[in-house]
Amino acid sequence: MTQTQRPFERRRQPITAKEYGPDPVDVHVGSRLRLRRTLLGLSQEQLAAAVGVTFQQIQKYERGSNRVSASRLYDIARVMGVPIQYFFEDIDDRITSHRPTQHLPEQAGITDIPRAPFEEDPMKKNETLELVQAYWKLPLDEQRETVLKMLKAMGRRD
Repeated sequence: MTQTQRPFERRRQPITAKEYGPDPVDVHVGSRLRLRRTLLGLSQEQLAAAVGVTFQQIQKYERGSNRVSASRLYDIARVMGVPIQYFFEDIDDRITSHRPTQHLPEQAGITDIPRAPFEEDPMKKNETLELVQAYWKLPLDEQRETVLKMLKAMGRRD
């Protein structure tokens, strides 16, 4: 212990994505970014050009492997026509309880926390996004209502 450290302070090692994987909050923000981009019909290239980054950077944001800075998130929100809080909607204990920063470094088993793969959530699959886009492209309310009733009826058969 150095003279400048107090007895109750320990020097913490930095928490790295390499060791713990991407932060679940960054993954959530990225999935919301991907959802909104897809619903708007924007390609990664188009969004990247609009905010001044490469499409590879957008890919990394969407996976959560790169954290979106506050200023970049502001730019993305403006381009996509949503408030910044849109990217943080639906965050709950299920997501935040798995953050490595929620635990003290001395606690064992922090790397053993099970993390669901990104594509396990059906709401984040391309198929779901394509279905929602196709649904909203239907020109009449009656058509959308009929399709919705049909899907619900088919779901009850199983």
